[in-house]
Formats: sequence, C-alpha cells, structure tokens
Amino acid sequence: MLRKLLLITAMGISAFALHTAEININDRDLELGVKFDMGQFNETIEPNTVFMGGRFLNAQKENSEVENGGSLTDINPYFEVNFLMKRAIGDMGMSVGMGAKLNYTKDFSSLPLGLEFEYTVPTKELVPMFVYGSVYYAPGALSFSDAKDFLEYRMSFDIEMIENGRVTIGYRNINTNYKTAIDNVVYNDSFYAGFKFAF
Repeated sequence: MLRKLLLITAMGISAFALHTAEININDRDLELGVKFDMGQFNETIEPNTVFMGGRFLNAQKENSEVENGGSLTDINPYFEVNFLMKRAIGDMGMSVGMGAKLNYTKDFSSLPLGLEFEYTVPTKELVPMFVYGSVYYAPGALSFSDAKDFLEYRMSFDIEMIENGRVTIGYRNINTNYKTAIDNVVYNDSFYAGFKFAF
C-alpha cells in the first residue's frame, strides 16, 4: 500500500513540476541553458518553486561593443550557474521569482542578484503563450577579477506548439563593465530564437 501511495505521489509531482532545457540561436551566437526543479529531487521542497541550473553563451564580437568607442579583438565564452526561487501570484497566471547567478568569462566574474517574472497569456483554448522577463545586477561588491559591475536584462515570448515544447523569440542585453581601461563592455546585445523543452 505504501509503495502504491509513493508511486502515485511521484506521478503527481512529475505531472506538475518539470525540468527545462533550452537552445537559443541567432546568426552569430549560440546559447544553451538547463534548469532543474529541485522539488523533483527533494520531497521537502514544493515542486515548481526552487530551481538550479546553468547556462553557456558562445557570443561573437559582432553582437558586442565597447561603449567608449573602442573595439574588441576577441570575446570569451560566458558560463553561468544559477539559482531561482519563485511562486505564483494569485490565480491570474503570473509568477515572480528572486534569484542569484555566478557567472564567469576568462577575465570577468560576478555574483548578480535579480528578479524574474513569467505571465501565462489567457489563451489556453488556442495555443498556450507566455511572456517572460528578468533583470540581474551585481555592484562592485559582488564583482570579481577585473569586473566593475554587471547588468543583464532579458525579455522573451514563448508559444507552446506541442505539449512541453515551446518556440521562443527573445532579446538579451548583457553588460560587463571593467575596472581596466577597456571600461564598459556590452558583452552581448541581440535578438534570438530558439526552443524550450520540459522533461
């Protein structure tokens, strides 16, 4: 009996809590990301509320710029480990979250803190649609190596074409400001398209 109860509970949890993987591309950049729902690993955590994940961005210098008019000879890949706690607000399809990231490039690292939101557009009878946004900032106290500060903001619009599979279009802006003579660098400023999968 206990075994059946545990099996039913596990099936119920997996029906409402999903890990996600995504791939985003444009003509020059490749971005890969994954988020794990910690509620699927730990029964003391409510599903769909605590996430840990990672991100990789292989950006090209064509989508980057130095704000003081200089130029970049090369741009290093961007790596990130992230943590997010979120919750639904009311029953209108809105959720908000607070998060932290540890990001790294060859000469820049920081620990930005931020906010995220997701809104489910009320069109489920047609095709499920979602609007997502986030902003993360790290002041000098949370910036390391040659980093002065860090600012990232994103917006995306998702359409769930098939169950647990979304097509996404979005915009990202990642600013990595340095203490050195290179000063303020827009690491990546670009639109992208991609896929998100829940599993």
